[in-house]
Amino acid sequence: MKKITSTLFLVLLLLTRSVMADEGMWFPQLLQQLNAAEMRLKGLQIPTEEIYSVNKNSLKDAVVLFGGGCTGEIISSQGLLLTNHHCGFGEIQSHSSLEHNYLRDGFWAMSEKEELPCPGLTATFIIRIDDVTADFSASLEGLSEQERAAKIKEISARLEKKAVEGTHYEARVRQFYSGNEFYLIVTETFKDVRLVGAPPSAIGKFGGDTDNWMWPRHTGDFSIFRVYANAENKPAEYSEKNVPFKPRHFFSISLKGVQPEDFTMVYGFPGRTQEYISSYQLQTILEVTNPNRIQVRTERLRIMGEAMRSSEALHLKYADKQSGVSNGWKKWKGESKGLESSDGLQKKQYFETDFNAWCAKDPAKMKKYGDVLPSLERLYSGNRPYLSANDFYAEAAMGIEILSFAVGMKAFADLAAKENPDTAALNKEHRGVKGGFEGYFKDYDAPTDCRMAASLLEIFDLSVPDSLKPAYFTELRSRYHRDFGQMAKELFAKSILDDGEKLTNLFSKTPVSCGKTLKKDPAYRLADELISFYRSRIADKVTGLNTELARLNRIYMAGQREMQPDKKFYPDANSTLRLAYGQVRGYDARDAVHFNYYTTLDGLMEKYIPGDEEFDVPSHLIELYNKKDYGRYAVNGTVPVAFIATNHTTGGNSGSPVLNAFGQLIGTNYDRVWEGTMSDIQFNPEICRNVTLDIRYTLFIIDKYAGAQRLISEMDIIP
Repeated sequence: MKKITSTLFLVLLLLTRSVMADEGMWFPQLLQQLNAAEMRLKGLQIPTEEIYSVNKNSLKDAVVLFGGGCTGEIISSQGLLLTNHHCGFGEIQSHSSLEHNYLRDGFWAMSEKEELPCPGLTATFIIRIDDVTADFSASLEGLSEQERAAKIKEISARLEKKAVEGTHYEARVRQFYSGNEFYLIVTETFKDVRLVGAPPSAIGKFGGDTDNWMWPRHTGDFSIFRVYANAENKPAEYSEKNVPFKPRHFFSISLKGVQPEDFTMVYGFPGRTQEYISSYQLQTILEVTNPNRIQVRTERLRIMGEAMRSSEALHLKYADKQSGVSNGWKKWKGESKGLESSDGLQKKQYFETDFNAWCAKDPAKMKKYGDVLPSLERLYSGNRPYLSANDFYAEAAMGIEILSFAVGMKAFADLAAKENPDTAALNKEHRGVKGGFEGYFKDYDAPTDCRMAASLLEIFDLSVPDSLKPAYFTELRSRYHRDFGQMAKELFAKSILDDGEKLTNLFSKTPVSCGKTLKKDPAYRLADELISFYRSRIADKVTGLNTELARLNRIYMAGQREMQPDKKFYPDANSTLRLAYGQVRGYDARDAVHFNYYTTLDGLMEKYIPGDEEFDVPSHLIELYNKKDYGRYAVNGTVPVAFIATNHTTGGNSGSPVLNAFGQLIGTNYDRVWEGTMSDIQFNPEICRNVTLDIRYTLFIIDKYAGAQRLISEMDIIP
């Protein structure tokens, strides 16, 4: 009897752990095969074919890759697109000026004619995803890494061409499981996307950097766009003749909200995870990469913050840059803290002990996998100085805008310096560089960048050994007796790269003359010396390391899957369409601290600090709150703002639709809790939570705050 009870207890324990562990970013086309049973157990009420189908319209047809790094969702039959405020931030900023400050005041197009074109912004839909691994497997055996890469490129090109013949679609082959599998992804990209609405930053970015990555959150992190098409409902460049796109599917919106343990899904384009890396790579992240990046970005944020607080004009210039720098800075801090507090490195080491023991039992496995972990150890331990220097070149040297701007001119300047340059190529480079001046200088401030240069050059000098710096840099350092403040002042005083008018005048001359003058500019020369040295001495080393790392990780990934044949492996995120699923649930953040699963407008008002940059609240929202004028979006006398669940998400999932068990939209994913940012490397079901903007708060802002009922009337809203 005791034996039966113990066995039953073990089965129940494993079942409970399976239900709780909502780890995974799954292939939507394989849900029926891999996940359907578990999803139904958690509460899914629709067939998985309604989530992804090639033969009929499905939920996938309403999910959009927004721009290059976020997700969006279609929420009306007229191509209305919902995403995060921080995903649309750059577009909102680009349309803003001191006279029309849409970041500060918000923007609402009250007619289609008022919707603002966003040059360069795209919306990409998935048409289908095909497993093409069999087309590669036999052809790649016995090849060197260089030969393998060439063969993959050759086969991919052939498959991609065949997949889209006679259509306006595009196709790309992507690698999964560290290069052990290949999938062909066919897409449709629309190039006329227009800004429709955005709340003021006091709503869309409420809580600022203080609340970023934290829970509880009260940020109304959304913006609205519209996809336009030509008369045939196909992609087209911007034209006044284009009409709103008619989607294959759009999401219905549910006002029912969520309760604890409710089933949820996140459907989107997660950017990058590293779930299957070795302990040696993780140790490098914890001891080298994250500390380096955090150190530099701490200083960059300090200088940007001082500038932004000094004037509204500088706040507008640096708002988008500061958000990007801060987002990674705080994420890496939380990631390291989470991994350290949960013994993440030790867990990797325990697994590797088991992996080595598994190999040792079988000579064939030992031959195939036995050297992979020792090789990874040698690879990381022998290349730490180069990996560290790589961080400081990227974050410190290229964190100085005048230098990164100069690097962008290098191809042109090098071509102009040739004895007999290709005239057509030279003219093209000349036009390309000159064409970027207006956008660059719109958001550039030379005094701020000069202060940045003084500080970051000193950090660069202290952090990178002289053997990994160009001689020209050490000469400058000696000339100024390590007074980097004076070095920066003179560099900027003598350069024209910080002055849009002077640079435009220079580029009005012949390309050859312009290039020769550019080569003599002191800021250009420093940038040129830094990047040339980096490419010849560091980048090649890091590239070689990454090539070998790719080979070893591919072997290690295959070994992990062979060692655990009953485990369902999901591939690391790589900006391809995935589905994560889980349940609404609070969490215990630390000793004696439990967080509930939702937040409300009442909690937002408790954070309100009049005049504060991060916690001020617009007067109209205060008025609505005082009157309790919530319309149909109220629950228990307030408005729900956000909720958390156990879905496995990462960067790129920003803006993703969060769906209920019936495939209805209940919110927009926009963050993770700080304690759980480690989920890019190790998922901990106890503390990893995704943060969702409740759709009822979004609708409340659109309807009651903005008065944009025309948008509400487009949507299919289910009470």
